[in-house]
Amino acid sequence: QVQLVESGGGLVQAGGSLRLSCAVSKSIRTINFMGWYRQAPGNQRELVARRRFDGVTVYADSVKGRFTISRDTAKNTVYLQMNSLKPEDTAVYYCNAFDDGANYWGEGTLVTVSS
Repeated sequence: QVQLVESGGGLVQAGGSLRLSCAVSKSIRTINFMGWYRQAPGNQRELVARRRFDGVTVYADSVKGRFTISRDTAKNTVYLQMNSLKPEDTAVYYCNAFDDGANYWGEGTLVTVSS
């Protein structure tokens, strides 16, 4: 079992920045994939960014160059740095862990970007 707790969401103006954090209940060194997904009202949940255990990262085209996924293994925390935010980035952001064939999700944190 892996527990995930997100934090850092909030209201920000377009062009601003936020950093989301995901506290993980076990060592993140060996978790296969850690990632961030988001779901806007009326939309399906979509991948934002994902980091494989060996450092390989994948980003959605819509966030490339603006968002960065990173981790702190000492704190067992994964981050999503979001810069140049746009109103279309408004969504609930979920932390995800894929470990030993199982998916784990946090409760989500709301990000609202005003125009």
